[in-house]
Amino acid sequence: MFSALETLPLSELRARWQSCRDLLAESSPRAGGLMAFSKVAVYYLAGTCNQGVFWLPMEGEPVLFLRRGAERARLESPMAGVVEFRSYRDLPGLAADAGSPLPEAIAAERNGLPWALADSLRKHLAGVEFLPGDLVLAKAQSVKSEWELGKMRLCGQRHHRCLRELVPARIHPGMSEREISHACWEVFFEQGHMGQMRMSAFGEEIFLGHVSAGDSGNYPSSFDGPLGLRGEHPALPFMGYARKVWNPGEPLALDVGFTLEGYATDKTQVVWAGPESSMPDEAARGQRFCEDVQAWLAERLKPGAVPSELYAHCVEWAEKEGLSNGFMALPPNSVSFLGHGIGLTIDGFPVIAKGFDEPLVANQTVALEPKYGVEGLGMVGVENTFVVTPSGGECLTGDEYGPVYLD
Repeated sequence: MFSALETLPLSELRARWQSCRDLLAESSPRAGGLMAFSKVAVYYLAGTCNQGVFWLPMEGEPVLFLRRGAERARLESPMAGVVEFRSYRDLPGLAADAGSPLPEAIAAERNGLPWALADSLRKHLAGVEFLPGDLVLAKAQSVKSEWELGKMRLCGQRHHRCLRELVPARIHPGMSEREISHACWEVFFEQGHMGQMRMSAFGEEIFLGHVSAGDSGNYPSSFDGPLGLRGEHPALPFMGYARKVWNPGEPLALDVGFTLEGYATDKTQVVWAGPESSMPDEAARGQRFCEDVQAWLAERLKPGAVPSELYAHCVEWAEKEGLSNGFMALPPNSVSFLGHGIGLTIDGFPVIAKGFDEPLVANQTVALEPKYGVEGLGMVGVENTFVVTPSGGECLTGDEYGPVYLD
């Protein structure tokens, strides 16, 4: 009676399974397979968005265990092993019946289950030792196939057009942050935005993104990013505040993501309320520096580059330029990274930061976001999404990086 809206190619899923197996064999050779639980991981590994238990053995066919939604999963996923279950205690028998029995040690997506459900899983699978598996999933998801890059390129093209052309045509100084947020949503939905973005870090949420006019860009933030914001309300610190008006002589920072067919790109567009000549010297200098940092980093987004070394160079560069106080936000909003992986979630692997010493790999996608906070004025800077290639970063979100000036 029904057909799926889209079905991932089975070859795409098999490549993902093999990537996870290869990474697991390298990082956790004792594990007999990988078990995932979150909706994002299940979608990545099965092609259907459902919260269940995905079991990927090192050998044999994977099994997706679902309490609800099995009929939809069978429509959407090309894999054969979709099995209904009622309790975690059923998993060993069902896995054995499916020809993929559970081994003594399993790598588990620990961020995919809350504490209570993890305790229940361990109780009912008492004979199984659970090893860390989150990094395996993060690394596998970081390297995009051509199928995934096709989606992200289309997403990025629309994202660029929205923030560079369509949104600026519908906003003007005198509008509130909330009105500007609604203008963004209106344009985004017209261009196919799915309306939901996902984050992988525990407890993190995102809704449209940050719309920060003037000193909102330096407003105290709990979000792990450089751009401050007032937001809608303390209960929803995203989008923009209805009583903050974007005034002439202020920057408007639109740090808003775009999602299309499951995949996200990230981009920040600064819009200046006035002619270019009216931007204060410190803001103009900070903007130029951020664009230069992005260009330097993008040129070096090649396989083998070490994220921690890229980060250290830019921090030292900011110090030499006398810009370290506002670089990546004014305290206490300042953050210790310059970019992050992106794809099915906004906050992916790898991160351009201290401690990330594993070299970059071809076809990883990274959002670079150098920003600069100006005390008493707001925030300027740039953010765009790039693909790691042998010739340097390929930008997915356009080729114009400076502010848009609106009189």
